[in-house]
Amino acid sequence: MAVNRERASGVTVVLGAQWGDEGKGKLVDMLAEEAQAVCRCQGGNNAGHTVIVGEAKYDFHLLPSGIVREDCVSIIGNGVVVHVPGLFAEIEKNVEKGLRGWEKRLRVSTRAHLVFDFHQEMDGLQEEEKGKGSIGTTKKGIGPCYASKANRIGLRVGDLVGDYDDFSRRLRQLFAACTIRFPRLVELCNIDEEVQRYRELAERMRPLVCDTVMLVHDLVVRQKAVVIVEGANAAMLDIDFGTYPYVTSSNCTVGAVCTGLGVPPRLIHNVHGVTKAYTTRVGGGAFPTEQENDVGQLLRDRGHEYGVTTGRPRRCGWLDMVALRYSAIVNGYTSLAVTKLDILDVLDEIKIGIKYTDCTTGEELASPPDQLAVLKNVEVTYITLQGWKQDITKCTTFDSLPPLAQAYVKKMEELVEVPVQWVGVGPERDSTICIF
Repeated sequence: MAVNRERASGVTVVLGAQWGDEGKGKLVDMLAEEAQAVCRCQGGNNAGHTVIVGEAKYDFHLLPSGIVREDCVSIIGNGVVVHVPGLFAEIEKNVEKGLRGWEKRLRVSTRAHLVFDFHQEMDGLQEEEKGKGSIGTTKKGIGPCYASKANRIGLRVGDLVGDYDDFSRRLRQLFAACTIRFPRLVELCNIDEEVQRYRELAERMRPLVCDTVMLVHDLVVRQKAVVIVEGANAAMLDIDFGTYPYVTSSNCTVGAVCTGLGVPPRLIHNVHGVTKAYTTRVGGGAFPTEQENDVGQLLRDRGHEYGVTTGRPRRCGWLDMVALRYSAIVNGYTSLAVTKLDILDVLDEIKIGIKYTDCTTGEELASPPDQLAVLKNVEVTYITLQGWKQDITKCTTFDSLPPLAQAYVKKMEELVEVPVQWVGVGPERDSTICIF
């Protein structure tokens, strides 16, 4: 895909427009062909992106998807929380699949907060406490780490590669503070071993660490580079705008680009939302268009809907246009990428949820309600479109799609009021139709 560098220079943002797992990594990988940097701005290794290059299938959790591009810098920004052992384990796993030269192009912010093993244990203990009301977290310690950050007792990457005596003292203090809330951590975690392990990890991290705020500024402002920001999780999992409390622990909408990388809004030129042609989510929480029936199972089987990070089966349902429109309002998408259209190939009829009605009051809701009890009690109004009943995986242009498949995409555009720029018709790198 040819890109005019002069026109395209600046920051392009790729965000999940639903509840995650939309295929953001594939779009980022494609856009990175003409980019000089790909950045992560929030979340941690609770995210999961898959990029297929030839016979290699790379799974990324902390690493930006652009790491597979040899001429592209990969930046982990200050808004990300980093589990250092997990980062190196992820690198080693992907090196075995063919990743090369990563150490020359991976950079990690000095200001990114550190996830420790006891944060992960805390995550599990918190889920145990909730019992049947558990959120369904990945238990990667992301929430407890952000809590340490908000409580101003956390430790950052810059602390790790600085004065290690001071770091170890503060690490013990952080652990002690966490054991007040969860005394079982004393049995579950050995802080002495943790202190020693991080002494060794500090040396491995040191060559990767820099002030990423200045790095991104230099790339965009001075070098006129193309910089891609890869959002983790998705809009409906945002801690402020999502289906709270069944959300992640960070802001995964467009504002996180500014706070998680130090990028001013004026440098953001495009915001691309990625949505599946249907809807999925992982974990607990209301899901109005969920299909707990043969349709849901068909979508799961055909779409291989199992989490990259946890392997959990995803809940599947019809496209939720109420949630997608809300996501577009919050993020101001300049265009959409629709993925997995081919999964719908075998259906006689395809439905789109276009309206919520509060079953208690009879009120039509313009957006997903902020109260979980109300969201659980909505009735969805659907429109039904005719299925195209053809294999579209070999289609290479929009015009080559069956007319009924084109009609489905055009109906999405009409309902969300955002143009569709890409349509995915298969998992491979070249299985994406670029419309404009």
